[in-house]
Parts: sequence; structure tokens; C-alpha cells
Amino acid sequence: MDGICYHPIGVIRSPYTQPKGMPIQSAAARGVTGRIELDSAYADGLHDIAGFSHLWLIYHLHCMTPGPLTVTPFLDDRPHGIFATRSPRRPNAIGLSAVRLLAVDGSILHIEEVDVLDGTPLLDIKPYVPEFDHRVVERIGWFASNIGRLTDTRSDDRFRALPPDAPA
Repeated sequence: MDGICYHPIGVIRSPYTQPKGMPIQSAAARGVTGRIELDSAYADGLHDIAGFSHLWLIYHLHCMTPGPLTVTPFLDDRPHGIFATRSPRRPNAIGLSAVRLLAVDGSILHIEEVDVLDGTPLLDIKPYVPEFDHRVVERIGWFASNIGRLTDTRSDDRFRALPPDAPA
């Protein structure tokens, strides 16, 4: 298969300049505000976006390099397969967050519930629609015994892996 190439459509701004201390999921980032600085070439794509309270952000985990296929995640002390976790060190450095849209100011989106590093390249925005996105589930695997720790758990440096040319 040939390589796949994506180009950022903007950048996500947040109060987090390093992974340590960040919320590990947007659901644990209540009150944390930030913004999306969309490249002006994509501004027309924001037409009608103000009608949504929440958005999906798809972004490039720019400070990550692929890691092992078995990791010990933040909410557990046992190793799990990478695809059974939300670890940021994935075979493809793609992140996904559901955020609250507060306001639209030209090509700037003011958002809340931000759980990403400042300067993260944004790949796409999609509206969150509960009828499309919410599912009642029967099981959540190993998370079931640890989910109560979500709001108090913060990121540490265990998954930090900078590419050789990235600033520390």
C-alpha cells in the first residue's frame, strides 16, 4: 500500500505546553479552554458550524512516535494491547477529541474541554451529533474497573516521545 499524506487545516491552542499534568481525555477537561486557529483557506468550511455545541477534532499527535504494541495505560497498572487503550503512542499518530464549541470568531473557534498539547496540528473537524455518535454499550473492557479514576488522573511523561527534530 502506498503512503498516506495529510495536511493540517489549522492548529489547536491550549494551555498545555507539555504532556505532564494534562487531562487524559476531554471528558476530564471540563473548564479547560482553548481555540482552533483554522487556516483562512478553510474558513468557508465553517459555515453553519456555530449551530453545534460539540465537535470532534481529529489531529496529528505531533510529539509522538510509534511505541510498543503493549502498554500500561494511565488508568491501570497492567499492560494492555495498544488497540485496547487510548495511549497516544500509536502506530499512526492520530488523536481524537470531543470538545465543546463556545464561539466562532472568523476562522477562530473558541473551545472547551481541551485535552491536547498547544500547537497540535488539526487534520479535520466534524460535528458531534448524539444520534450518530452516542451508543449504549454492553461492555468497556478493562476500563470498567478503572473509569472512576478518570477525572483525577493526569498525564505524566510515560508516553512522551519526541521526533528527533522536534523542540523539547
